[in-house]
Amino acid sequence: MLTPKIVDLQSKKMDMPYKERDITKLYYSMGEVTRMFDVNASQIRFYEREFEILQPKKNKKGNRLFSADDVENLKIIFNLVKEKGYTLQGAKDYLRSNKTEVKENQKVIDSLERLKKFLLEVKEQINPSGD
Repeated sequence: MLTPKIVDLQSKKMDMPYKERDITKLYYSMGEVTRMFDVNASQIRFYEREFEILQPKKNKKGNRLFSADDVENLKIIFNLVKEKGYTLQGAKDYLRSNKTEVKENQKVIDSLERLKKFLLEVKEQINPSGD
């Protein structure tokens, strides 16, 4: 009679980030979004009023629920305003005139950030002492 071999999956787990799937939620709460961007809720609400591309849904209590598209749009806004130094009006104008280009650029930025994170993890595994 054959007995099944029991394998400890935790000890056999291999880090293969290129095979891991990102689990995305349908909606993110205001608290989750503020933690993602490390800002106050008032700043998110302000950007919601200023930028027409931000349209979070609201539940019956009035709590904002941000879709994945809303989060991507916030990334674009933060990139333009915080990293590139655009004024709010300049960012609005740029978004209006270059919407598809901006979205494609954000996808490239996100991809490069994931690659950087992966490479830093590989570096840490190869050289854990940080030399």
